[in-house]
Amino acid sequence: MSEALPMQIRLVSIPGDGVGPEVVAATLPVIQDAALMHGAGLDVLEVDWGGERHLRTGAPMPDDAAELVRSHDAVLFGAVGRPDVPDHELVWGLIIALRQQLDLAVNLRPVRSWENVPSVVTSAPGTDLLIVRENTEGEYTGVGGRTHRGREAELGIEVAVHSRPAIERAARYAFEQAGRRRGQVALVTKSNAMRHGYTLWDEIVAEVAAEFPAVECQPVLVDAMAAQMIQRPAELDVLLCSNLFGDILADLAAVLAGGMGMAPSANVSPATTPGLFEPIHGSAPDIAGQGIANPTACMLSGAMMFDHVGLPAAGDSIRNAIAVALLDSSNHTPDLGGTGTTDGLAAAVRSALNRERNT
Repeated sequence: MSEALPMQIRLVSIPGDGVGPEVVAATLPVIQDAALMHGAGLDVLEVDWGGERHLRTGAPMPDDAAELVRSHDAVLFGAVGRPDVPDHELVWGLIIALRQQLDLAVNLRPVRSWENVPSVVTSAPGTDLLIVRENTEGEYTGVGGRTHRGREAELGIEVAVHSRPAIERAARYAFEQAGRRRGQVALVTKSNAMRHGYTLWDEIVAEVAAEFPAVECQPVLVDAMAAQMIQRPAELDVLLCSNLFGDILADLAAVLAGGMGMAPSANVSPATTPGLFEPIHGSAPDIAGQGIANPTACMLSGAMMFDHVGLPAAGDSIRNAIAVALLDSSNHTPDLGGTGTTDGLAAAVRSALNRERNT
């Protein structure tokens, strides 16, 4: 039946490790329903990339992984990481490798407060911000090394790389997003102490800002931004960050939405490269297999996938259905203070989608 639909979305599914397979399995029927509601078909190719494959073959993904992804429209990624494999082996061998090989230049982390979802931060209600993070450079390029291992003079060098093209791409994306939102960009920097890379950020972003006169741009030091995010998050619109600062602040911001189980992300390119969409909560091996992982972040990542492939109405339907499902506290998973299950929350979202379809 899906073959007769005018739009076909070719999706690579990477369930991965820990709770990844659970939240992806809960999410796929939700995005299938949303696609069909809006006249699209979803063709899913599931691959076994992750920790188990690393143990079996010595690599978490095959050499031609990026080539396979390029023949599809998007990737839905669950999580990577397991206790019996060093984190850096899997992170660098899978998620960072895909970001760099596909040149996924921008990481998007939307953060919003949800009615009836508690946050430990009392200022959280009214939060609706977007973190735009440069996604291929900074401290995550892998430049550096270690020497004199195990000796008194042991040394580790981590080099942060910041280039004009990467900064310009991230900045333009941030200003374009702000133009569709509330017209405010905060450039998160540390140029008062880091005088080479972050002064370059300041200068280049000021040049890009001149191309968007309707968007207000304000540089904010990262430590001050961390404080503002807790004290006055509702005042924030778009945060433009380097790779490292965006990573740290996005995890902090997740608390505003109710925790890591509520935090989606997208890895995208301003070009036509397929995007990679993933919850940011990690593999959570301590609760894997218990059926209590919160699938909201994964479902919201699926909604972002629809935005990126040109079907934003399907994304809006998922977000609206999640909002409806979360109004009932019996659907809340333990991370939200409830006793709900992964499958139960996903079923409630599907029910809300079905009600929308029948209205």
